[in-house]
Amino acid sequence: MNLWQHDRGTMTPTPSPNFHAAPFLTTRWTRVCLAKADSEDGRKALADLCDAYYEPVVTYLRGVCRDADAAREMSHAFFTQMLGGGAIQSADRERGRFRSYLLGAVKHFASSQREKNRSLKRGAGFEALSMDDDRVPEVQDGSILSPDAAFDRQWALTMLERSLEALRSECVTQGKGTFFDRVRPMLTGDAAYGDQGAIAADCGMNVDALRVAVHRLKKRLRQCVKAEIAGTVEDATAVTDEMQILFEALGG
Repeated sequence: MNLWQHDRGTMTPTPSPNFHAAPFLTTRWTRVCLAKADSEDGRKALADLCDAYYEPVVTYLRGVCRDADAAREMSHAFFTQMLGGGAIQSADRERGRFRSYLLGAVKHFASSQREKNRSLKRGAGFEALSMDDDRVPEVQDGSILSPDAAFDRQWALTMLERSLEALRSECVTQGKGTFFDRVRPMLTGDAAYGDQGAIAADCGMNVDALRVAVHRLKKRLRQCVKAEIAGTVEDATAVTDEMQILFEALGG
């Protein structure tokens, strides 16, 4: 499915309930490098990274822990470790993709927690964190996603949400914030079939004019998504591959 040429389907990102929504900030590798610095700017950069990509980590850990509460607890522990310094130092720009780095980092963290969990089970009187019960699988189109696939899907939704926020900021600057809010369901595929007439009337436009305006916004949204993805890779040639991964993760 071409995400910006179809008006049906659902692509509604789920914001993190535990972390405040971060303002749009392209996560370029220069930003990751800044996050390594032991300074106020470095700590702010690292906090922005953790805030922006909280949900993909939670989604992955839900598939590993099979328990929603445990996943949240582990996510906070993971990001606390990141914010505490040291973990981000292993981010290597030569590898080129922040998505891959983040997934690898959380996998390593989960593996370490699993070993600690086993040690606690061998101890006396300690209640270990369950990583086997109350499974909460990620489901897409009736199929259970693997933790890696669930991570990629939530990553894609995060990319889309950040791009939508960037586009909205542009529209607000142009005095078109209200119009964007009204037509946003048409950009994400959440508008019901036949809503165009009502939306056009609300916006004081005819249907043809609305379609042209929405088409332009969809085109600009695609550019925003591409720019956001470009900010998470070091090699520009990897953008096309990451875009393809995003489409596939969203069922496209």
